[in-house]
Amino acid sequence: MSTQNKEQDLNPEIEKNQDNTVESVNEDLNSTLDTEKLKGFGTAKNGLDLESLQEQVSVMKNAHQQEKEKFLRLFAEFENYKKRTSKERLELYKTAGQEIMQALLPVMDDFQRAEAELEKSEDKALKEGVFLIKNKFFDTLKSKGLEVVEVANGDAFNADLHEAITQIPAPSEDLQGKIIDVIEKGYKLGDKIIRYPKVVTGK
Repeated sequence: MSTQNKEQDLNPEIEKNQDNTVESVNEDLNSTLDTEKLKGFGTAKNGLDLESLQEQVSVMKNAHQQEKEKFLRLFAEFENYKKRTSKERLELYKTAGQEIMQALLPVMDDFQRAEAELEKSEDKALKEGVFLIKNKFFDTLKSKGLEVVEVANGDAFNADLHEAITQIPAPSEDLQGKIIDVIEKGYKLGDKIIRYPKVVTGK
């Protein structure tokens, strides 16, 4: 058989393989693309349609960009969620013992009244014993976040920080609208006031 005849016999086989390759490529492309988005695009059967492929690549790029933007939005929302929940957990931790602290404050008041009365006593051992228990009790509460709301006679009255239980004539003009006496100490747990100091103001 001549070389020319061999080439003629091979040509149909080569063309068949080319067609099969094109069909395979087209099938792979079509399987990776959203068929709804590619409606109207032709499928090359006798050769690769460059314009159609470019359009398909463009669609894929747009789809990829949309998914990327969606991911970034979800990531940002998740980061905000983590920050918010971390802050809420911290606030919850700080105020978790608020009820028990409020229940123990009258005990602290009793210790302070007893301390004031014992100042008049000459029994040093008794005074030292009570003071030791009182200080240990307060230090325990303080270690859990309890703090005294600092207020002193002569401070300006602040309705956001103080609770005025009564007004009396100011002993001097410069004490008008200011705190004359502190009747009961106030306390806060973390940044939250759990009992406002009760004060007497001048008028």
